[in-house]
Amino acid sequence: MQTTQAKSPWLWIPSLYFAQAIPYVVVMSLSVIMYKDMGVSNSDIAFYTSLLYLPWVIKPLWSPIVDMFGTKRRWTVLLQLAVAASLVAVGMSLHLPNFFIASLAVMWVMAFSSATHDISADGFYMLGLRQQQQAAFVGVRSTFYRLATLAGQGPLVVLAGYLAHQLGDVNQAWSIVFFVLAALFFLAFLWHGTVLPKPDSDHAVKGSSNPLRDFFVTFALFFKKRDIWLILGFILTFRLGEAQLLKLVAPFLKDPLAAGGLGLTTEQYGIAYGTIGIAFLTLGGLAGGYLISRLGLKRCLWLMVFAVHLPDLVFVYLSQVQPTSFAVVCASLAVEQFGYGFGFTAMMLYMIMVCEGEHKTAHYAICTGLMALGMMVPGMWSGDLQEYLGYKHFFIWACMSTIPAFIMAALVKIDPEFGKK
Repeated sequence: MQTTQAKSPWLWIPSLYFAQAIPYVVVMSLSVIMYKDMGVSNSDIAFYTSLLYLPWVIKPLWSPIVDMFGTKRRWTVLLQLAVAASLVAVGMSLHLPNFFIASLAVMWVMAFSSATHDISADGFYMLGLRQQQQAAFVGVRSTFYRLATLAGQGPLVVLAGYLAHQLGDVNQAWSIVFFVLAALFFLAFLWHGTVLPKPDSDHAVKGSSNPLRDFFVTFALFFKKRDIWLILGFILTFRLGEAQLLKLVAPFLKDPLAAGGLGLTTEQYGIAYGTIGIAFLTLGGLAGGYLISRLGLKRCLWLMVFAVHLPDLVFVYLSQVQPTSFAVVCASLAVEQFGYGFGFTAMMLYMIMVCEGEHKTAHYAICTGLMALGMMVPGMWSGDLQEYLGYKHFFIWACMSTIPAFIMAALVKIDPEFGKK
């Protein structure tokens, strides 16, 4: 028997992955826009917000704890409450004189809570669904994750820009945005406490009397997987170009034309990148999940690798031409985001494939931690690199940085049947 409570996956998967995305979007993306509005330099924004990836990088170190104590369901619900409290604290910290340090400190707490929530939620996903359902719903979870990104970078960014104009106080405007997010996340906490099913397999993993040894055994088993070096190479390089580009998108779109940017207002950014862009990213995710379910991951891999990386050339075009037409900017971002959403589905399903077997929750956490490492380190230097090269040459460099991903795609090994319905 799969579950003691037969609840439709449609009842909880969309909301679970919407909630999973909120704190990640806040820490990785919304904070970039907020600090840019508050006058923080590109190099500081890129370095300190990239450093916030660290909890996602090192979360494999404590992922066995989630396996060994309590249920994935309980971890998931309680951590959502912790994130809601963190969002309130960030909103309050923005009124302090040293708001940058204070808000970063709270975001560290949020990041650790969110990273642990990812472990439990992803583990719950794999325990609550059969393998066939996991492949079928990978596009759904990706879609609702992206819808949360849309909510976080679209309407809420527009709201922040509107409130800043109305109130004449950027800090107060962003405080209100964080309080809105806190209310949203608290509702998610209440909802999941009610609707999440209770899989029979969702229980503490019974190990030996030596939990520390169990931890090291679980960790070591991942690195004993067949072709581990290809696995590591693929995960670490898949987002190498994006890792550098992502932290500079908001500064580029918002910086004035004289500084090499496009001069968008906060509201325009929220519409162009946070709404239109994320909507097309979501559509791309749905299309990618559907195609993999029909053809399998192996047959789709090359198409998806090209779809992820070639549209980065959009930023080369935008930085070289600096179009003043808002419609042109929106159309360009729609193309880039659709390609990324379509192609990134391959990485999500690849990590699920790698983690099949015993300790799948902990091993999936290791995969996502490695992926975060591949985002954190390049992102930390991207701000300094952009300030040295300028936007035009920086985006060319970011495109060149995608070459290792193509090399690893040629080497990686994938089960021909994996992902098919």
